[in-house]
Amino acid sequence: MDRFKAIETFVAVATRGSLVAAARAEGVLPAVLGRRLDALEAHLGVKLMVRTTRRLSLTHEGSQLLEDAQRLLADWASAEASVSAGGVKPSGHLRVTAPAGFGRRHVAPLVATFALAHPDVTVSLNLSDRVVDMAAEGYDCAVRVGDLADSSLVSIRLADNRRLCVATPDFVRRHGLPRHPDDLQRLPCLVLSSDASQTRGWAFAVPAEDGARRVVHLRPSGRLDCSDGQVLHAWCLQGLGVAWRSIWEVAADLAAGQLVELLADYAAPPNGIYAVLPQRKHLPLRLRLWVEHLKAHYGRAAYWG
Repeated sequence: MDRFKAIETFVAVATRGSLVAAARAEGVLPAVLGRRLDALEAHLGVKLMVRTTRRLSLTHEGSQLLEDAQRLLADWASAEASVSAGGVKPSGHLRVTAPAGFGRRHVAPLVATFALAHPDVTVSLNLSDRVVDMAAEGYDCAVRVGDLADSSLVSIRLADNRRLCVATPDFVRRHGLPRHPDDLQRLPCLVLSSDASQTRGWAFAVPAEDGARRVVHLRPSGRLDCSDGQVLHAWCLQGLGVAWRSIWEVAADLAAGQLVELLADYAAPPNGIYAVLPQRKHLPLRLRLWVEHLKAHYGRAAYWG
């Protein structure tokens, strides 16, 4: 018995509701499908279907098998598509969310190139600095920057991300140069508001008693806070305070001398840029290709300049 063919037959008959309909779709006699089902039931040692001349119904074991069998066939179709020369064209709708500032610079342009490459896929991009509930709000993928909270979600690291303290040269002249992270308590700092995604505070690596370095998180304060990191960046360039920003956001300003890095000796190890998915298994082709699209770009050092 060709067990895979028998499973395909079982699913076709169960979903179409009759041997005749499934046989017509395959272009064979109903008796051929009947023999395959008999062989499958004999192999498993259970009755999967109750068949009469008028109707067909699944047994309890048949209902259990149907769900797993449909998943097996879907996985096989995806596997074939991923290695075949032409492949199956991805289609359907993709819902993506990302932080506002990072999303504008590094997600929205990739959505555009992805859409051009896969014209049968539609994409909705949500840009927000709050952490969305992917399951409740129906998102397929979240691009997230920084430390991730423990959860049942699946995270795929796409690239490293370094964060650093920055201020304008004029701000440093007016307020002095901080020598230790604790000095931030006396300086006006520009912080994300409580409804944004940066929940643990600013990270620094400080020497411990044993000589090793440990990462500590501080929550500086200031007169100004905002839920949008791009606004904090703009305020920092205006000399309104110290900001803790990602290198991808301030690299050009540092190179131009508009900002200077503070507390470089206490910089924490890089965190990550991640693709976060609700689950790992049974991903539609459009979602798998989207994650590969992100990997292909973020994984190149040249992409980050």
